[in-house]
Amino acid sequence: MDAIEKELDKLTNGGANLSKSIKDIDKCLEMLMDARTTIENDPTATVPTLQALESQLKTGFQLANDSLKGLHGGITKYGKALDKKFKHSTNENTFGALANRQPLINRAIQMHLLREGNFEIAETFAKEAGIIEGVPSVLDIEFRELFSIQESLRRKELKPAIEWAEKRRDLLESRATNLEFELHRLQYMILLFQGTPDDIPNALAYAKAQFGPFQKKYLTEISQLAGCVVWREKLSMSPYAALIQDESSWQSIIESFTTEFCALLRLSAESPLYVATTAGAIALPTFNKMATIMKAKKTEWTSQNELPVEVPLPDKFKYHSIFVCPVSKEQTTDSNPPMMIPCGHVLAKDTVQKLARGTGSRYKCPYCPADSLPKEAREIYL
Repeated sequence: MDAIEKELDKLTNGGANLSKSIKDIDKCLEMLMDARTTIENDPTATVPTLQALESQLKTGFQLANDSLKGLHGGITKYGKALDKKFKHSTNENTFGALANRQPLINRAIQMHLLREGNFEIAETFAKEAGIIEGVPSVLDIEFRELFSIQESLRRKELKPAIEWAEKRRDLLESRATNLEFELHRLQYMILLFQGTPDDIPNALAYAKAQFGPFQKKYLTEISQLAGCVVWREKLSMSPYAALIQDESSWQSIIESFTTEFCALLRLSAESPLYVATTAGAIALPTFNKMATIMKAKKTEWTSQNELPVEVPLPDKFKYHSIFVCPVSKEQTTDSNPPMMIPCGHVLAKDTVQKLARGTGSRYKCPYCPADSLPKEAREIYL
């Protein structure tokens, strides 16, 4: 990946980018506009103006072409680095689950652009892609509000986020989240430590006005915040040093706010397109290796519901629990769910049926002396 990152850095931060070419083209356009204005004001100066313009444009176009050569070379090297790292798979046994689902892909792209705050690009994309049933307008409005509040938090302005949380206090409480309290706590710390000693009464007044609804649940935390007043000048040496706010506190509050905002919309905090693309990039080398082995051994994998190899993904990409039957060593599915038998052990449904030999007769648990009937097994949900 180092080679890919190196070439990408050259494209984004090095000289091989469009910025210089665009500036050169803009200069050429300015020269054309100036020449037109000169000729309109003084028609007799047409010939000398055009002669001077020809020389200037030739130089300008040459500079633009030189810049584009560097850009073309950078893109070529980046493409070669990608091809070298991710070799094209010749495996024909691909299922193409999304091959005929282009509208779904377009909707995912549109949703991702909205989540990133690229509202104009999302609108243009929807028009050019011909999306008929795109993201509902109500979600567009919600994401605009989310992006606006996120920008306020990045500027360290808490008021919009606090107002949003206060309006949805009941919903947030039903999710057992501490977002509103965390926002008020951060605002209190700002008033207490970023002002002058004369601002201490303002901080205490804010605490008295805002912490009341949270006393029952966060009494210990509120007591610690009150104790910070005594250690205002030496908080790092106090028992409350852990309450010191830094840049990570702001990043944490932005992430928490985004998570709760999306949760109330019944959406994940991360963009599904980002998660799918990232997980795919992580898994791609493993799949390519698997395809090479399958081709060499002339074998095929025909199951569409299960991967032939385990792909280690980061913990944040694990959204639900899984259960592997200790007898068959197969992962349970909707058609073969985990079943708890009377003795308390859990087996896959197919395993229970095999132990009973498909007759519904009594069978012995593979892990203890107890025996039971298949009908006594109960499906469990993880």
